[in-house]
Amino acid sequence: MKTIGIGIVGGGYMGKAHAVAMSSVGAIFNTALRPRLEMVAATSLESAERYRDAYGFARAAKDWQELVNDPKVEAVVIASTQDTHRPIAEAALALGKPVLCEKPLAETIEDARAMTAAAEASGVPNMVGFNYARTPATQFARKLIAEGVLGEINWFRCEHTEDFLADPETPYSWRCNGRGTGNMGDLAPHPINAAMALMGPIARVNAVCETTIKTREGGEVTNDDHAQIMCRFENGVMGHIYSSRVATGRKMGYVYEIFGTKGAIRFDQEDQNALWLYQAEGPEALRGFRKILMGPEHPDYKPFCLGPGHGTGYQDQIIIEAKDFLTAIETGARVWPTFRDGLAVAEVVEAVFDSSQSGQWVEVKR
Repeated sequence: MKTIGIGIVGGGYMGKAHAVAMSSVGAIFNTALRPRLEMVAATSLESAERYRDAYGFARAAKDWQELVNDPKVEAVVIASTQDTHRPIAEAALALGKPVLCEKPLAETIEDARAMTAAAEASGVPNMVGFNYARTPATQFARKLIAEGVLGEINWFRCEHTEDFLADPETPYSWRCNGRGTGNMGDLAPHPINAAMALMGPIARVNAVCETTIKTREGGEVTNDDHAQIMCRFENGVMGHIYSSRVATGRKMGYVYEIFGTKGAIRFDQEDQNALWLYQAEGPEALRGFRKILMGPEHPDYKPFCLGPGHGTGYQDQIIIEAKDFLTAIETGARVWPTFRDGLAVAEVVEAVFDSSQSGQWVEVKR
């Protein structure tokens, strides 16, 4: 086994998740590379020191530049705000250090393209943190589709719905200002990524973005609350994507339905350890959706637990992500989703905004 020094930029919600994942991944997956929490950086040295003490890092950095340039930091995880992603990634890649960047890849399409170009020019392992697509259930759904269990796919629907801004009395916050922190920057990349992971590239969209609560105590809302997206995939499949931060009652509504000529699939992240499968075979009277509980026979489940139906959780998705990142570093293989895959999501987001403004179908530009 060999250790690898990990530097994490950002110590908040996602910084903590990545620190815990890097501390656990070696024991759970018996990885050949064993992460060492070398350094953490935050908005100030004082904050970084708190995270160092709380999460078990060896050192705290005064800023991200110190972290990236430190020779003991051999791989970088970016868990800071979107507007910081590009300079951190470019600096790390220029030094030949692998980068795992939280979604969305960047604040603007220009930054996403520049980061992807830098990653591909460097030849260094790179990944984007789309963790929800890594549940055993969704990995199994991808496998079923690839094996043709559903037959020829003719319809796809996906949503990501939450309600943290559904109450009009919820005051204005940082989430209410700027395109990158609105629904299309924050939530929509997840179902868009899911759509492409399951169905392939999106060719064109017809979309509407809307702000349902335009004024909150403390300020005017400048970004979108929800969006609906009709889409056509490159393989010809018709689909629909919906994302919302004002979906009352929904907490983690990462949901998809897929219909094919031989069967169908339903999944809901609020019940993330189950996949519903319908197969058009046998007597009609006995047909129906059946609930498949995740267990050791499903992707990336067994390292966590030998008991079927015991389940995995949110943090486990990040641990699976860490395993994939270490695999990319160890083998040099391209492990999905790379910066190129993150850019593909950003290109769809850009087309959605263009379509919402024009009211027309818009081709996804690549």
